[in-house]
Amino acid sequence: MPEPAPELSYGPAPVPLFGARFRGEPASLYRELRREHGEVVPVLLDGDVPAWLVLGYRELHQVTSDPELFSRDSARWNQWPRIPADWPLLPVISPEQPSVLGTVGERHRQRAALIEEALEAVEPLELRGHVERFADELIDGVCGVGAADLVGQFAAPLPVRVLAHLFGFREEHGPGLVAALNDILDGQDRAMAAEGYLRTAMARLVAERRQQPGDDVVSRLLANARAYEVTVEEVTHDVMVMLAVGHQPTADWIGNSLRLMLTDQRFAASLFGGRSSVAEAMNEVLWEDTPIQNMAGRWTARDTRLGGRVLRAGDLVILGLQGANSDPRVRTHGSALTGGNNAHFSFGHGDHRCPFPAQETAEVIARTGIEVVLDRLPDLDLAIPPTSLTRRASPWLRGLVELPVRFTPGPARGA
Repeated sequence: MPEPAPELSYGPAPVPLFGARFRGEPASLYRELRREHGEVVPVLLDGDVPAWLVLGYRELHQVTSDPELFSRDSARWNQWPRIPADWPLLPVISPEQPSVLGTVGERHRQRAALIEEALEAVEPLELRGHVERFADELIDGVCGVGAADLVGQFAAPLPVRVLAHLFGFREEHGPGLVAALNDILDGQDRAMAAEGYLRTAMARLVAERRQQPGDDVVSRLLANARAYEVTVEEVTHDVMVMLAVGHQPTADWIGNSLRLMLTDQRFAASLFGGRSSVAEAMNEVLWEDTPIQNMAGRWTARDTRLGGRVLRAGDLVILGLQGANSDPRVRTHGSALTGGNNAHFSFGHGDHRCPFPAQETAEVIARTGIEVVLDRLPDLDLAIPPTSLTRRASPWLRGLVELPVRFTPGPARGA
């Protein structure tokens, strides 16, 4: 029998990092955690698995800037002996993660550079045109009704439809990819089948692009893979991760930004023909309501101290992106509308941050999608009180379950 995993020496009682409390406002939650535990919080993941949640801006900068001490290598984890085979977070932190997310050091830099090069070739104006076309198609489906759910009928399907096109999927594959990614996010009975569908779809696409290269991201990855010593199998895994990681956070960025604009009077002008505040709303969301709240993670290479805590070798460290963004030690009083200040952690930091071309792609998709909504749906308004809006009960990805709106019905773009 394997030896039991070591217990983490916490002191104060650890905080469950799951449950309904994550449906509430993040500012009050992280203030409470910081007040009770400081900048590094002892937490329990599903199944009472112990870890550390880093809320401090400076502490998180330290963790993400030191990949040798705070390693991305999950094989270091001292809790593996107690992790069951069906643990729900295994897809995120498995020691056998075959994608770029599971690589470290020079190997990670090679695969990340290949991805950045493939995404950099996406022409921004052309990308915007694709987003406008797909967004108009989605709005055409609801504009004559006078009511819609801007999450389920717009924000959720838009990013994956655009990304699928950029990667080289045929148009008819878009709806199936949307359904599969939603099933995986729900984590219910259909999740395993949905993941199998995605793997099969990715393998088929890579095989097609090897035979018939095109002007798409997957073809560019394959064309340059040899130069970066990346295999075809690795490309397949990375494309799947790019689609999954690019889809849901971007969808939540759209939904969270639209919610802010519909509930905060500062953005009222943008709802009636103006666009100047769209970028400000999106930036405020990245500071105050970021789609990726927490990330697992890093693993300590040796015993160390962080934020007054003693961490043992192999401890799991959760990156508290929203907690760091709201750290009062580095924030000025008042609104986060800081004239384009991008010093937030919403895209990560260090070697494993979201690649800059991927950030640009997500921003174009989100901003263009929001602008199409504002252009196409006159006198847009919430259909329910703001207090009735419901969030997913997740500590990882923060987004609305739905965003019901009403508006004056209008004709489809092609009518």
